[in-house]
Amino acid sequence: MELAVIGVILVVVIAFIALTVKIVPQQRVGIVERLGKFHRLLTPGLNILIPIIDHVRTYHDLRIQQTNVPPQTVITKDNVQVQIDTIIFYQVVGPEEATYGISDYVYGVRNISTATMRQIIGKLELDETLSGREKISTEIRLALDEATEKWGVRIERVEVIDIKPPVDIQEAMDKQMKAERNKRAIVLEAEAARQDMILRAEGDKQSKILKAEGDREARIYQAEGLRQAQELEALGQAKAIQSVAEAEKLRIELLKSAGLDEQVLAYQSFEALGEISKGPANKVFLPTDVVRTLGSLGAIADVFKAGKDK
Repeated sequence: MELAVIGVILVVVIAFIALTVKIVPQQRVGIVERLGKFHRLLTPGLNILIPIIDHVRTYHDLRIQQTNVPPQTVITKDNVQVQIDTIIFYQVVGPEEATYGISDYVYGVRNISTATMRQIIGKLELDETLSGREKISTEIRLALDEATEKWGVRIERVEVIDIKPPVDIQEAMDKQMKAERNKRAIVLEAEAARQDMILRAEGDKQSKILKAEGDREARIYQAEGLRQAQELEALGQAKAIQSVAEAEKLRIELLKSAGLDEQVLAYQSFEALGEISKGPANKVFLPTDVVRTLGSLGAIADVFKAGKDK
């Protein structure tokens, strides 16, 4: 009997502790109602409640959550049905509003997202829809923010995962894309051939220019070499003439220093002419001035002979 009483007391104590002590993990909060009315929030850590009077209605996760919106079939402005998949990232920032502002905020977010998507896509044509994912995501997010602000929920991000047009339109688009790729390939090939021809012509042009410049430089160097050779040759000849002139000048000075006057020199020149006349070409032409001096040369000869006889 005593064991039964002790067991009942233990059960009552455990139940009392379970109803009184609440441990809340990090990033979670609880909604506490006292006698059916909101009383306070259970914060992370140890919390004490009054049994029977206080009651935890629900818990909220304060981390960023995500929810997938079921694929929706919507009609574009040009009457084409497309199927769109979206995902929504949200966070509970007002636990009290999320509890009492709406019965199920996740369901509400999905419904608003679907309705907004239909309105947006109805204003866009197919091509705009396929290329306007960012625009669609932004407009859905703005519409959700306006509605969920009263629910204590903040929309972090909306992503359009996939947009699927009908099968026949998809096939037509694939054919169009294939034709466009073929067209681009042909254009690129033609452009490559044109560039190749341009580069070849440019290379040939540069080659001819370089060859012409090389020939011109070679002719310049050749002319410069010939000019320098002629200058050196002329300089050599001038130096040779100068040397002969200096030697002749020295010889004359030596003759003068030996005491020979002009008449003696003329006579020696006359004897030299005689020696020249003994050669194979024995005809010697004398200038008139030389002939006039022959008379005096005879006298010079007599003087020399007289000198030798003595």
